[in-house]
Amino acid sequence: GKWKVGLDENNKLMALDTNLYLNAGWSSDLSVAVMERALGHIDNVYFIPNVRTVGRCCRTNIHSNTAFRGFGGPQANVIAESYMTEIAERIGVSQEEFREINLYKEGQLTHFNQELKDWHLPKGYFQLKEKTNYDARKAAIEEFNKQSKWRKRGLAFIPTKYGISFTALHLNQAGAMVHIYRGGSVLLSHGGVEMGQGLHTKMIQVCAEGLQIPMEMIHIVETSTDKVANASPTAASASSDLNGMAIKNACDQINERLEPYRAKGLPWKDIVHHAYFDRVNLSANGFYKVPDLGYKWGENKGQLFFYFTMGAAVSEVEVDLLTGSHTVIRSDVNMDLGRSINPSIDIGQIEGAFVQGMGWSTTEESLFFPNGRLFTQGPGNYKIPGFQCIPQEFNVSFFEDVTHDSVNTVYKSKGVGEPPLFLGTSVYFAIRNALWYARQENGRIGSFSLPLPA
Repeated sequence: GKWKVGLDENNKLMALDTNLYLNAGWSSDLSVAVMERALGHIDNVYFIPNVRTVGRCCRTNIHSNTAFRGFGGPQANVIAESYMTEIAERIGVSQEEFREINLYKEGQLTHFNQELKDWHLPKGYFQLKEKTNYDARKAAIEEFNKQSKWRKRGLAFIPTKYGISFTALHLNQAGAMVHIYRGGSVLLSHGGVEMGQGLHTKMIQVCAEGLQIPMEMIHIVETSTDKVANASPTAASASSDLNGMAIKNACDQINERLEPYRAKGLPWKDIVHHAYFDRVNLSANGFYKVPDLGYKWGENKGQLFFYFTMGAAVSEVEVDLLTGSHTVIRSDVNMDLGRSINPSIDIGQIEGAFVQGMGWSTTEESLFFPNGRLFTQGPGNYKIPGFQCIPQEFNVSFFEDVTHDSVNTVYKSKGVGEPPLFLGTSVYFAIRNALWYARQENGRIGSFSLPLPA
Protein backbone atom coordinates (compact mmCIF):
# COMPACT_ATOMS: atom_id res chain seq x y z
CA GLY A 1 0.00 0.00 0.00
CA LYS A 2 0.90 3.67 -0.40
CA TRP A 3 -0.10 6.34 2.07
CA LYS A 4 -0.03 10.07 2.75
CA VAL A 5 -0.89 11.44 6.19
CA GLY A 6 -1.52 14.97 7.43
CA LEU A 7 -1.09 16.20 11.03
CA ASP A 8 -1.96 19.38 12.88
CA GLU A 9 0.39 21.37 15.12
CA ASN A 10 -0.52 19.13 18.10
CA ASN A 11 0.53 15.96 16.26
CA LYS A 12 -3.06 14.83 15.83
CA LEU A 13 -3.98 12.96 12.69
CA MET A 14 -6.08 15.08 10.35
CA ALA A 15 -6.07 13.32 6.97
CA LEU A 16 -5.19 9.96 5.44
CA ASP A 17 -4.96 9.08 1.74
CA THR A 18 -4.17 5.45 0.94
CA ASN A 19 -4.00 3.21 -2.09
CA LEU A 20 -4.13 -0.53 -1.40
CA TYR A 21 -3.04 -3.18 -3.90
CA LEU A 22 -3.95 -6.84 -3.56
CA ASN A 23 -2.31 -9.68 -5.50
CA ALA A 24 -5.43 -11.60 -6.54
CA GLY A 25 -3.68 -14.09 -8.80
CA TRP A 26 -5.20 -15.24 -12.07
CA SER A 27 -8.85 -14.99 -10.88
CA SER A 28 -10.75 -12.87 -8.40
CA ASP A 29 -11.85 -15.68 -6.02
CA LEU A 30 -12.47 -13.87 -2.68
CA SER A 31 -10.09 -11.00 -3.33
CA VAL A 32 -12.82 -8.36 -3.57
CA ALA A 33 -14.23 -9.36 -0.17
CA VAL A 34 -10.72 -9.36 1.32
CA MET A 35 -10.16 -5.87 -0.04
CA GLU A 36 -13.48 -4.70 1.42
CA ARG A 37 -12.36 -5.72 4.89
CA ALA A 38 -8.95 -4.14 4.36
CA LEU A 39 -10.59 -0.82 3.44
CA GLY A 40 -12.51 -0.97 6.73
CA HIS A 41 -9.37 -1.50 8.83
CA ILE A 42 -6.96 1.05 7.37
CA ASP A 43 -7.50 3.30 10.41
CA ASN A 44 -6.81 0.60 13.01
CA VAL A 45 -7.63 2.33 16.34
CA TYR A 46 -6.92 5.94 15.41
CA PHE A 47 -9.34 8.79 14.79
CA ILE A 48 -8.69 10.48 11.43
CA PRO A 49 -11.34 13.06 10.46
CA ASN A 50 -10.64 12.92 6.72
CA VAL A 51 -9.94 9.61 4.98
CA ARG A 52 -9.78 8.54 1.38
CA THR A 53 -8.85 4.92 0.77
CA VAL A 54 -8.89 3.14 -2.58
CA GLY A 55 -8.40 -0.59 -3.10
CA ARG A 56 -7.33 -2.36 -6.28
CA CYS A 57 -7.29 -6.12 -6.82
CA CYS A 58 -4.50 -6.92 -9.29
CA ARG A 59 -4.59 -9.79 -11.76
CA THR A 60 -1.21 -11.56 -11.95
CA ASN A 61 0.22 -14.83 -13.25
CA ILE A 62 0.19 -16.73 -9.95
CA HIS A 63 -2.50 -19.02 -8.54
CA SER A 64 -5.68 -17.45 -7.17
CA ASN A 65 -5.45 -16.19 -3.62
CA THR A 66 -8.29 -16.84 -1.22
CA ALA A 67 -9.43 -16.50 2.38
CA PHE A 68 -7.03 -16.79 5.30
CA ARG A 69 -7.32 -15.91 8.96
CA GLY A 70 -7.70 -12.15 9.21
CA PHE A 71 -9.05 -11.73 5.67
CA GLY A 72 -7.44 -8.36 4.89
CA GLY A 73 -7.75 -6.90 8.39
CA PRO A 74 -4.15 -7.58 9.52
CA GLN A 75 -2.77 -6.41 6.18
CA ALA A 76 -4.50 -3.04 6.53
CA ASN A 77 -3.55 -2.79 10.21
CA VAL A 78 0.12 -3.30 9.30
CA ILE A 79 -0.10 -0.32 6.97
CA ALA A 80 -1.76 1.72 9.73
CA GLU A 81 0.88 0.87 12.31
CA SER A 82 3.63 1.46 9.74
CA TYR A 83 2.52 5.03 9.09
CA MET A 84 2.10 5.60 12.83
CA THR A 85 5.62 4.29 13.45
CA GLU A 86 7.29 6.24 10.65
CA ILE A 87 5.50 9.49 11.49
CA ALA A 88 6.52 9.26 15.15
CA GLU A 89 10.14 8.77 14.08
CA ARG A 90 10.03 11.70 11.66
CA ILE A 91 8.51 14.20 14.10
CA GLY A 92 10.65 13.03 17.03
CA VAL A 93 7.83 11.90 19.30
CA SER A 94 7.85 8.61 21.22
CA GLN A 95 5.90 5.78 19.63
CA GLU A 96 3.52 5.34 22.54
CA GLU A 97 2.86 9.07 22.98
CA PHE A 98 1.94 9.54 19.32
CA ARG A 99 -0.42 6.58 19.42
CA GLU A 100 -2.05 7.59 22.69
CA ILE A 101 -3.00 11.11 21.59
CA ASN A 102 -4.64 9.72 18.44
CA LEU A 103 -6.66 6.84 19.89
CA TYR A 104 -10.37 6.77 19.11
CA LYS A 105 -12.67 7.94 21.89
CA GLU A 106 -16.11 6.60 22.83
CA GLY A 107 -18.80 7.73 20.41
CA GLN A 108 -16.51 8.88 17.61
CA LEU A 109 -17.20 7.79 14.04
CA THR A 110 -14.93 5.61 11.94
CA HIS A 111 -14.12 6.55 8.35
CA PHE A 112 -17.06 4.33 7.31
CA ASN A 113 -19.35 6.31 9.62
CA GLN A 114 -19.89 3.68 12.32
CA GLU A 115 -20.17 4.93 15.87
CA LEU A 116 -17.85 3.30 18.37
CA LYS A 117 -19.86 1.94 21.29
CA ASP A 118 -18.46 0.23 24.39
CA TRP A 119 -15.07 1.48 23.19
CA HIS A 120 -12.76 0.15 25.89
CA LEU A 121 -9.51 0.09 23.91
CA PRO A 122 -7.92 3.08 25.71
CA LYS A 123 -8.69 1.53 29.10
CA GLY A 124 -7.31 -1.88 28.10
CA TYR A 125 -4.30 -0.20 26.50
CA PHE A 126 -3.29 1.56 29.70
CA GLN A 127 -4.05 -1.55 31.78
CA LEU A 128 -1.53 -3.44 29.65
CA LYS A 129 0.96 -0.61 29.86
CA GLU A 130 0.84 -0.85 33.65
CA LYS A 131 0.88 -4.66 33.78
CA THR A 132 3.97 -4.87 31.59
CA ASN A 133 5.92 -2.09 33.34
CA TYR A 134 6.32 -0.64 29.88
CA ASP A 135 8.11 2.60 30.79
CA ALA A 136 10.65 0.87 33.06
CA ARG A 137 11.34 -1.83 30.48
CA LYS A 138 11.79 0.76 27.75
CA ALA A 139 14.40 2.55 29.88
CA ALA A 140 16.14 -0.76 30.61
CA ILE A 141 16.25 -1.59 26.90
CA GLU A 142 17.78 1.79 26.09
CA GLU A 143 20.49 1.14 28.69
CA PHE A 144 21.10 -2.40 27.37
CA ASN A 145 21.51 -1.09 23.83
CA LYS A 146 24.07 1.48 24.96
CA GLN A 147 26.19 -1.32 26.44
CA SER A 148 25.77 -3.90 23.66
CA LYS A 149 27.24 -3.33 20.20
CA TRP A 150 26.18 -6.43 18.30
CA ARG A 151 22.95 -7.35 20.06
CA LYS A 152 20.09 -4.88 20.27
CA ARG A 153 16.73 -5.13 21.97
CA GLY A 154 13.47 -3.64 20.81
CA LEU A 155 10.05 -3.04 22.34
CA ALA A 156 6.73 -2.50 20.57
CA PHE A 157 3.25 -1.63 21.86
CA ILE A 158 0.64 -2.44 19.20
CA PRO A 159 -3.18 -2.09 19.55
CA THR A 160 -5.93 -3.41 17.28
CA LYS A 161 -9.64 -3.37 16.60
CA TYR A 162 -11.36 -5.95 14.39
CA GLY A 163 -14.85 -5.64 12.96
CA ILE A 164 -17.03 -8.70 13.54
CA SER A 165 -19.49 -9.61 10.77
CA PHE A 166 -19.36 -10.82 7.20
CA THR A 167 -19.11 -7.85 4.86
CA ALA A 168 -21.49 -9.83 2.60
CA LEU A 169 -24.82 -9.14 4.33
CA HIS A 170 -26.56 -12.40 3.38
CA LEU A 171 -23.98 -14.52 5.21
CA ASN A 172 -24.86 -13.05 8.61
CA GLN A 173 -27.40 -15.76 9.46
CA ALA A 174 -27.41 -19.21 11.03
CA GLY A 175 -29.68 -22.11 11.91
CA ALA A 176 -29.71 -24.79 14.59
CA MET A 177 -31.68 -27.90 15.51
CA VAL A 178 -32.38 -29.10 19.05
CA HIS A 179 -34.07 -32.43 19.81
CA ILE A 180 -34.98 -33.50 23.35
CA TYR A 181 -35.53 -37.21 23.82
CA ARG A 182 -38.04 -38.49 26.33
CA GLY A 183 -35.25 -39.78 28.58
CA GLY A 184 -33.97 -36.22 28.97
CA SER A 185 -30.96 -36.34 26.67
CA VAL A 186 -30.52 -33.65 24.02
CA LEU A 187 -29.26 -33.86 20.44
CA LEU A 188 -27.81 -30.66 19.03
CA SER A 189 -26.86 -29.68 15.50
CA HIS A 190 -25.80 -26.30 14.16
CA GLY A 191 -24.30 -24.82 11.02
CA GLY A 192 -20.73 -24.30 12.22
CA VAL A 193 -17.78 -26.56 11.46
CA GLU A 194 -15.55 -27.75 14.29
CA MET A 195 -11.92 -27.50 13.15
CA GLY A 196 -10.17 -27.58 16.50
CA GLN A 197 -11.21 -24.10 17.61
CA GLY A 198 -13.59 -25.37 20.31
CA LEU A 199 -16.81 -24.31 18.58
CA HIS A 200 -18.74 -27.47 19.49
CA THR A 201 -17.75 -27.09 23.15
CA LYS A 202 -19.01 -23.52 23.23
CA MET A 203 -22.26 -24.47 21.50
CA ILE A 204 -22.89 -27.25 24.01
CA GLN A 205 -22.34 -24.67 26.76
CA VAL A 206 -24.85 -22.31 25.15
CA CYS A 207 -27.42 -25.10 24.89
CA ALA A 208 -26.80 -26.24 28.47
CA GLU A 209 -27.26 -22.70 29.74
CA GLY A 210 -30.35 -22.23 27.60
CA LEU A 211 -32.07 -25.38 28.86
CA GLN A 212 -30.56 -25.21 32.36
CA ILE A 213 -29.21 -28.76 32.22
CA PRO A 214 -25.73 -30.31 32.63
CA MET A 215 -23.48 -30.36 29.57
CA GLU A 216 -23.17 -34.14 29.93
CA MET A 217 -26.77 -34.56 28.79
CA ILE A 218 -26.12 -32.86 25.44
CA HIS A 219 -24.81 -34.72 22.41
CA ILE A 220 -23.69 -32.91 19.28
CA VAL A 221 -23.70 -34.31 15.75
CA GLU A 222 -21.26 -33.41 13.02
CA THR A 223 -22.29 -30.47 10.90
CA SER A 224 -24.36 -31.61 7.94
CA THR A 225 -26.68 -29.83 5.52
CA ASP A 226 -29.30 -32.55 5.95
CA LYS A 227 -29.63 -31.35 9.55
CA VAL A 228 -29.16 -27.60 9.20
CA ALA A 229 -29.52 -26.28 5.66
CA ASN A 230 -27.95 -23.23 4.04
CA ALA A 231 -25.19 -22.80 6.60
CA SER A 232 -22.91 -19.80 6.30
CA PRO A 233 -19.14 -20.38 6.20
CA THR A 234 -17.43 -20.99 9.52
CA ALA A 235 -15.48 -17.77 9.18
CA ALA A 236 -15.28 -14.05 9.97
CA SER A 237 -14.83 -14.81 13.70
CA ALA A 238 -18.63 -14.91 13.83
CA SER A 239 -19.46 -18.61 14.16
CA SER A 240 -20.03 -18.58 17.92
CA ASP A 241 -22.17 -15.46 17.59
CA LEU A 242 -24.32 -16.76 14.74
CA ASN A 243 -24.75 -20.40 15.69
CA GLY A 244 -24.90 -19.66 19.41
CA MET A 245 -27.82 -17.29 18.92
CA ALA A 246 -29.58 -19.81 16.67
CA ILE A 247 -29.21 -22.45 19.38
CA LYS A 248 -30.46 -20.01 22.00
CA ASN A 249 -33.48 -19.29 19.78
CA ALA A 250 -34.28 -23.01 19.57
CA CYS A 251 -33.90 -23.40 23.33
CA ASP A 252 -36.17 -20.40 23.94
CA GLN A 253 -38.89 -22.03 21.83
CA ILE A 254 -38.65 -25.27 23.80
CA ASN A 255 -38.50 -23.46 27.14
CA GLU A 256 -41.73 -21.67 26.34
CA ARG A 257 -43.44 -25.02 25.79
CA LEU A 258 -41.94 -26.48 28.97
CA GLU A 259 -42.72 -23.51 31.21
CA PRO A 260 -45.90 -25.07 32.76
CA TYR A 261 -43.87 -28.10 33.84
CA ARG A 262 -40.90 -26.09 35.12
CA ALA A 263 -43.32 -24.08 37.27
CA LYS A 264 -44.07 -27.24 39.23
CA GLY A 265 -40.41 -27.51 40.27
CA LEU A 266 -39.91 -30.91 38.66
CA PRO A 267 -36.47 -32.37 37.86
CA TRP A 268 -35.43 -32.16 34.20
CA LYS A 269 -36.16 -35.77 33.32
CA ASP A 270 -39.62 -35.53 34.89
CA ILE A 271 -40.31 -32.30 33.00
CA VAL A 272 -39.47 -34.01 29.71
CA HIS A 273 -41.37 -37.16 30.68
CA HIS A 274 -44.59 -35.28 31.47
CA ALA A 275 -44.29 -33.07 28.40
CA TYR A 276 -43.85 -36.10 26.15
CA PHE A 277 -46.98 -37.79 27.49
CA ASP A 278 -48.85 -34.52 27.04
CA ARG A 279 -47.74 -34.57 23.39
CA VAL A 280 -45.64 -31.43 23.61
CA ASN A 281 -43.23 -30.84 20.72
CA LEU A 282 -39.73 -31.42 22.11
CA SER A 283 -37.88 -30.34 18.98
CA ALA A 284 -37.12 -26.89 17.60
CA ASN A 285 -35.39 -25.31 14.65
CA GLY A 286 -33.63 -22.13 15.70
CA PHE A 287 -32.69 -19.26 13.46
CA TYR A 288 -30.77 -16.02 13.85
CA LYS A 289 -29.86 -13.11 11.63
CA VAL A 290 -27.64 -10.27 12.75
CA PRO A 291 -29.71 -7.09 13.18
CA ASP A 292 -28.91 -3.54 12.11
CA LEU A 293 -26.36 -4.40 9.42
CA GLY A 294 -26.49 -2.97 5.91
CA TYR A 295 -23.52 -0.89 4.79
CA LYS A 296 -23.91 0.72 1.36
CA TRP A 297 -20.64 0.90 -0.52
CA GLY A 298 -20.28 4.13 -2.47
CA GLU A 299 -22.68 5.99 -0.19
CA ASN A 300 -20.70 5.38 3.02
CA LYS A 301 -23.94 4.78 4.91
CA GLY A 302 -25.21 1.98 7.11
CA GLN A 303 -23.51 -0.29 9.63
CA LEU A 304 -20.61 -2.36 8.30
CA PHE A 305 -19.84 -4.39 11.46
CA PHE A 306 -22.01 -5.59 14.35
CA TYR A 307 -19.31 -4.72 16.91
CA PHE A 308 -15.54 -4.64 17.36
CA THR A 309 -13.20 -6.97 19.19
CA MET A 310 -10.21 -5.01 20.46
CA GLY A 311 -6.93 -5.56 22.22
CA ALA A 312 -3.25 -4.69 22.48
CA ALA A 313 0.10 -6.44 22.72
CA VAL A 314 3.57 -5.59 23.98
CA SER A 315 6.53 -7.59 22.68
CA GLU A 316 10.22 -7.43 23.49
CA VAL A 317 12.87 -8.97 21.23
CA GLU A 318 16.63 -9.27 20.99
CA VAL A 319 18.26 -9.11 17.55
CA ASP A 320 21.71 -10.43 16.64
CA LEU A 321 23.04 -7.79 14.26
CA LEU A 322 25.70 -10.14 12.87
CA THR A 323 23.36 -12.98 11.86
CA GLY A 324 19.98 -11.25 11.66
CA SER A 325 18.39 -13.81 13.97
CA HIS A 326 16.06 -12.72 16.72
CA THR A 327 14.68 -14.03 20.00
CA VAL A 328 11.29 -13.09 21.42
CA ILE A 329 11.97 -12.42 25.08
CA ARG A 330 8.43 -11.64 26.18
CA SER A 331 4.98 -10.97 24.76
CA ASP A 332 1.90 -9.76 26.63
CA VAL A 333 -1.61 -9.63 25.16
CA ASN A 334 -4.68 -7.95 26.65
CA MET A 335 -8.04 -8.50 24.89
CA ASP A 336 -11.66 -7.46 25.27
CA LEU A 337 -13.78 -10.55 24.54
CA GLY A 338 -16.94 -9.42 26.29
CA ARG A 339 -18.31 -12.05 28.68
CA SER A 340 -16.29 -15.00 27.42
CA ILE A 341 -18.27 -18.24 27.05
CA ASN A 342 -15.11 -20.28 27.65
CA PRO A 343 -12.00 -18.31 28.70
CA SER A 344 -9.71 -21.35 28.37
CA ILE A 345 -10.67 -21.85 24.73
CA ASP A 346 -10.36 -18.13 24.06
CA ILE A 347 -6.88 -17.94 25.58
CA GLY A 348 -5.84 -20.81 23.32
CA GLN A 349 -7.25 -18.96 20.32
CA ILE A 350 -5.37 -15.80 21.30
CA GLU A 351 -2.09 -17.64 21.71
CA GLY A 352 -2.47 -19.50 18.42
CA ALA A 353 -3.51 -16.42 16.46
CA PHE A 354 -0.65 -14.40 17.94
CA VAL A 355 1.96 -16.96 16.92
CA GLN A 356 0.41 -17.23 13.47
CA GLY A 357 0.58 -13.46 13.06
CA MET A 358 4.14 -13.45 14.36
CA GLY A 359 5.14 -16.02 11.74
CA TRP A 360 3.31 -14.19 8.96
CA SER A 361 5.20 -10.97 9.74
CA THR A 362 8.67 -12.38 10.49
CA THR A 363 9.49 -15.75 8.88
CA GLU A 364 6.82 -16.70 6.34
CA GLU A 365 7.23 -15.55 2.74
CA SER A 366 5.67 -16.86 -0.45
CA LEU A 367 8.14 -16.83 -3.35
CA PHE A 368 7.33 -17.53 -7.00
CA PHE A 369 9.22 -18.40 -10.15
CA PRO A 370 8.91 -15.85 -13.01
CA ASN A 371 6.34 -18.11 -14.70
CA GLY A 372 4.07 -17.89 -11.62
CA ARG A 373 4.84 -21.32 -10.17
CA LEU A 374 5.11 -21.41 -6.37
CA PHE A 375 8.65 -21.96 -5.09
CA THR A 376 8.01 -22.08 -1.33
CA GLN A 377 6.16 -25.39 -1.25
CA GLY A 378 6.04 -27.09 2.14
CA PRO A 379 7.74 -26.29 5.46
CA GLY A 380 11.21 -26.84 4.00
CA ASN A 381 10.96 -23.56 2.13
CA TYR A 382 8.02 -21.86 3.79
CA LYS A 383 9.17 -21.22 7.35
CA ILE A 384 6.33 -21.35 9.88
CA PRO A 385 7.17 -20.65 13.55
CA GLY A 386 8.78 -23.47 15.51
CA PHE A 387 9.30 -24.09 19.20
CA GLN A 388 12.27 -21.72 19.40
CA CYS A 389 10.21 -18.89 17.91
CA ILE A 390 7.65 -18.83 20.74
CA PRO A 391 8.02 -15.98 23.27
CA GLN A 392 10.09 -17.07 26.24
CA GLU A 393 7.46 -15.47 28.45
CA PHE A 394 3.91 -15.31 27.09
CA ASN A 395 1.09 -13.69 29.08
CA VAL A 396 -2.57 -13.35 28.06
CA SER A 397 -5.18 -11.35 29.96
CA PHE A 398 -8.62 -9.81 29.46
CA PHE A 399 -9.75 -6.21 29.90
CA GLU A 400 -10.79 -5.48 33.48
CA ASP A 401 -13.68 -3.39 34.83
CA VAL A 402 -15.47 -2.89 31.52
CA THR A 403 -19.14 -3.23 30.58
CA HIS A 404 -20.76 -4.28 27.31
CA ASP A 405 -24.15 -2.62 27.25
CA SER A 406 -24.38 -2.42 23.45
CA VAL A 407 -23.03 -5.91 22.68
CA ASN A 408 -26.12 -7.94 21.81
CA THR A 409 -24.46 -11.28 21.15
CA VAL A 410 -24.96 -14.66 22.78
CA TYR A 411 -24.44 -13.98 26.49
CA LYS A 412 -22.49 -10.83 25.46
CA SER A 413 -19.46 -12.78 24.28
CA LYS A 414 -17.22 -11.57 21.45
CA GLY A 415 -15.56 -13.22 18.47
CA VAL A 416 -11.94 -14.25 19.00
CA GLY A 417 -10.70 -16.26 16.00
CA GLU A 418 -9.09 -13.55 13.89
CA PRO A 419 -8.65 -10.36 15.97
CA PRO A 420 -5.50 -11.46 17.88
CA LEU A 421 -3.59 -12.42 14.72
CA PHE A 422 -2.51 -8.88 14.00
CA LEU A 423 -1.11 -8.53 17.53
CA GLY A 424 1.58 -11.03 16.53
CA THR A 425 3.07 -8.26 14.41
CA SER A 426 4.15 -6.60 17.65
CA VAL A 427 7.18 -8.89 17.27
CA TYR A 428 7.85 -7.45 13.80
CA PHE A 429 7.58 -3.89 15.11
CA ALA A 430 9.83 -4.77 18.07
CA ILE A 431 12.44 -6.05 15.60
CA ARG A 432 12.09 -2.78 13.73
CA ASN A 433 12.58 -0.89 16.99
CA ALA A 434 15.79 -2.82 17.71
CA LEU A 435 17.11 -1.96 14.25
CA TRP A 436 16.17 1.68 14.83
CA TYR A 437 18.44 1.74 17.89
CA ALA A 438 21.26 0.17 15.86
CA ARG A 439 20.84 2.73 13.08
CA GLN A 440 20.81 5.62 15.55
CA GLU A 441 24.05 4.39 17.06
CA ASN A 442 25.67 4.37 13.63
CA GLY A 443 24.48 7.80 12.59
CA ARG A 444 21.55 6.64 10.45
CA ILE A 445 19.11 9.17 11.81
CA GLY A 446 15.47 9.25 10.78
CA SER A 447 12.78 6.90 9.62
CA PHE A 448 13.24 3.81 7.46
CA SER A 449 11.16 1.08 5.86
CA LEU A 450 11.43 -2.57 6.86
CA PRO A 451 9.80 -4.94 4.35
CA LEU A 452 7.44 -7.54 5.77
CA PRO A 453 8.23 -10.32 6.59
CA ALA A 454 11.28 -9.14 8.52
